[in-house]
Amino acid sequence: MTALDESLTARATWRALGAHHEMLQAAHLRALFANDPGRGERLTAEAAGLFLDYSKNRITDETIGLLVQLAQACGLQAHIDAMFGGEHINNTEDRAVLHVALRAPRSAVLTTGGKNVVPAVHEVLDRMSDFATRVRGGEWTGHTGKRIRNVVNIGIGGSDLGPVMAYEALRHYSDRSLTIRFVSNVDGADLVEATHDLDPAETLFIVSSKTFTTLETMSNAQSARDWCVRGLGGDTNAVAKHFVAVSTNADKVSAFGIDPANMFGFWDWVGGRYSMDSAIGLSTMIAVGPEHFRALLNGFHQMDEHFRRTPFEQNLPVLMALLSVWNTNFLGAQSIAVLPYENYLRRFPAYLQQLTMESNGKRVTREGVAVDYHTSPVYWGEPGTNGQHSFYQLIHQGTRLIPCDFIVFANALTPLGRHHDILVANVLAQAEALAFGKTAEEVAAEGTAAALVPHRVFEGNRPSNMLLADTLTPAVLGALIALYEHIVFTQSVIWNVNAFDQWGVELGKALAQAIVPELESASTPALAHDSSTNALIHKYRRLRTAP
Repeated sequence: MTALDESLTARATWRALGAHHEMLQAAHLRALFANDPGRGERLTAEAAGLFLDYSKNRITDETIGLLVQLAQACGLQAHIDAMFGGEHINNTEDRAVLHVALRAPRSAVLTTGGKNVVPAVHEVLDRMSDFATRVRGGEWTGHTGKRIRNVVNIGIGGSDLGPVMAYEALRHYSDRSLTIRFVSNVDGADLVEATHDLDPAETLFIVSSKTFTTLETMSNAQSARDWCVRGLGGDTNAVAKHFVAVSTNADKVSAFGIDPANMFGFWDWVGGRYSMDSAIGLSTMIAVGPEHFRALLNGFHQMDEHFRRTPFEQNLPVLMALLSVWNTNFLGAQSIAVLPYENYLRRFPAYLQQLTMESNGKRVTREGVAVDYHTSPVYWGEPGTNGQHSFYQLIHQGTRLIPCDFIVFANALTPLGRHHDILVANVLAQAEALAFGKTAEEVAAEGTAAALVPHRVFEGNRPSNMLLADTLTPAVLGALIALYEHIVFTQSVIWNVNAFDQWGVELGKALAQAIVPELESASTPALAHDSSTNALIHKYRRLRTAP
């Protein structure tokens, strides 16, 4: 895409939104609803099994019109077309961004560099399906001939957060005879606890690292290898039957002891945090089976097509992204709470933290110019109703404006008495309370003592979205993940940042590589850090017991 000829804040559409905000900032959601009886039915959109009610945002029809004009002025449709067209929109790394190809049907054509990438995607998917079927059916056995009953995924970042979230979300559909675990933290406790009750003869490790050099992942993989070989009598030939790789580095995979035939690759046009539907999802496929995994991919694809082809006024990712821009840049919100009222989605907020903040946590534009506006808000959250007894106090009565995305399902996967009706009643009540609150007059009318009235007033006027679906199926999960992927992309276009690099994680990684030998050295090395870091290294060395 070509560079913009003016900054975001200089655009006429941005200035129009600023003027509109000045006129609207005194409006309360109580008045907006009272003056517009059809608001709750009108400010909605639906796609790919997801229904969005965004009427509880501090907006009017004019707000949406102005936000859509901003998206048009920023060339959003051209950017969407460029992504789906395989252009190198990741300009700092000179790469295409084609995670949408990971869930495209076999008949689709998505090209980059003049080559249709879809056949290669399906070749890997077919190999994954064959391998998952053999593990699930008992055909793939370990070194001693025992059936595999435990699968441990070793990765970090995008090679961990996505698979963990997907497994937890789809556990209802999983093979309960398999134990599925995940190791990501280089803290040894993570691996030790994940393997302490497992039989090496029945355990398969999936090592997920594109380069097969990631420090945390390979440290865990080497320790897992030692644990496995030691538990199987010291025969290193066992590695080939108990380890497979998701990587592109065949030489290092082979040197580790993994048969390259059991290496599942992906491509440089797939970013880590956008990779859970690639071979990175092998653990998910083993857990739920190839059929459910392909249903997951179909849900992704349905949302992709909706995002690609639907007018912005009814486009779920575009609407939610524009509302986040409105709440962040004009209402001053610094964070967004994602609150799934579905226990199976308990890891979804953690997954979104990487997707959103690693993508759009940027301080310069695509052209390298410092921004003069806020980019990504902080995304966080916990499942309801747990959060209600934790941090909702701050959301309701605190001094910070925290927009909320509520996620709820009409039907429970695990119906139990009145539980689900109580759950849904809570999410609807929370959104209502956030929007409309309770005035001092209403509190006093309940007979509350005058001294307590200020404490029991709810200001309200706090924005939220409600995402409602029928049931948490693999397809709906795919649509939900793709929804947020495209929200992130739309935000990045508006803010003119590159959502597909992550240079901010590199400095700390490089410094850590330098510090490791300084910590492990038998003699005190000459240190060249700042005085604080030098002192902490010396303190650590004095406190550390010999390994």
